[in-house]
Amino acid sequence: MKNLKLLYSLSFLFLTFSCVQPKKNLYNDTVSILKDSLLLKAQKNLSEPPITLTAAISVRSMGAPNEFFSEGDYWWPDPQNPSGAYVRKDGMTNLDNFTAHRKALMRLSELCGSLTSAFLITKDTAYSNAAKKHLNAWFVNDQTKMAPHLLYAQAIQGRHSGRGIGIIDAIHFIDVVQSVRQLEKHNKISSQELTEIKKWFASFLKWLTTHKYGLDEKVHPNNHGNWWNTQVALYAKFTNNDSILDFCRDNFKNKILPSQLSTTGSFPLELARTKPYSYSLFNLDGIVIGAQIMSDEDHDLWSFTTADGKSVAKALEYMAPFVADKSKWFLKPNVMYWEDFPVAQPAYILGAFRFKRTDYYDLWKQRKHFLEVEEVKRNVLLKFPLLWLAENK
Repeated sequence: MKNLKLLYSLSFLFLTFSCVQPKKNLYNDTVSILKDSLLLKAQKNLSEPPITLTAAISVRSMGAPNEFFSEGDYWWPDPQNPSGAYVRKDGMTNLDNFTAHRKALMRLSELCGSLTSAFLITKDTAYSNAAKKHLNAWFVNDQTKMAPHLLYAQAIQGRHSGRGIGIIDAIHFIDVVQSVRQLEKHNKISSQELTEIKKWFASFLKWLTTHKYGLDEKVHPNNHGNWWNTQVALYAKFTNNDSILDFCRDNFKNKILPSQLSTTGSFPLELARTKPYSYSLFNLDGIVIGAQIMSDEDHDLWSFTTADGKSVAKALEYMAPFVADKSKWFLKPNVMYWEDFPVAQPAYILGAFRFKRTDYYDLWKQRKHFLEVEEVKRNVLLKFPLLWLAENK
């Protein structure tokens, strides 16, 4: 009987261990999953010309052609006063608002991400050289580069020429910066190009951390404050600004996790929105990507836990059943784009690698990796995980 109990215990431990432990090389598995489609995409992108902000101008913008401009998504003409100030409809995207600059930035992110990922797979410098064309157009060339601020982001007709919450439009720089970091690591970008790009992001970082819009966004209570912190941390890391990076670590531990996460692992302020499912995923991605950016040998934000038990691991655990089976979601469906989520959420591939969880890896593996719906593309960051996984393979 004792031997039988011992055998049962060992069998149970083996099943538990095999459930949560990753395969021997998840990086190679990820390459295998993405390679064919990624290389097809990158091959097509080799011939794509740079398109910067100067290619699209809105008469409603108060900025110059190279100054980013966008309009608030959920703001609409007032039916009672069509020529007056816009009114808000939370969760309802107004497709007539100006989004060309945001789309151009998303395009930059996809081009750099796909081309640099293809280089990592093939080591073919045609891909890295193509990525640099776009980087130079956006950050080096004086005629086409973007001004390093977001003074006119998410404007509202009749109300504001720009807003602090418009800073969230810049989240698509995340894969761009990570592309540059990989090109730097593999010596595929010149010191002059790298200096100019880092100079641009240092200026942008200064604006984000000193202008009123940035200061407002820093303390925003929902996903906006989280994504400000994640962005700023990456730009600080990229430009070797250790003091700001340390601030972001402290902000993550003492403000973001304690105030945004519940003890169950949910995000109460996101659950209160009209798109609670996708906003919860969006904020989860921000928390996890932030932990990825800010952790190193001396700082482990992945394992940090607040006094009342809030942590990155708990946030991942909370949403996992609803990603595996959305029919288990306990609130009303999102008012828009309900059928389009979840996709290959970056939180779960990063979580799989960090926590050695094949169940998390399957949540990522079984979902759509190459996105088509504009709103989904806008709300899913880290579309090219090889840029991030290559750091620790």
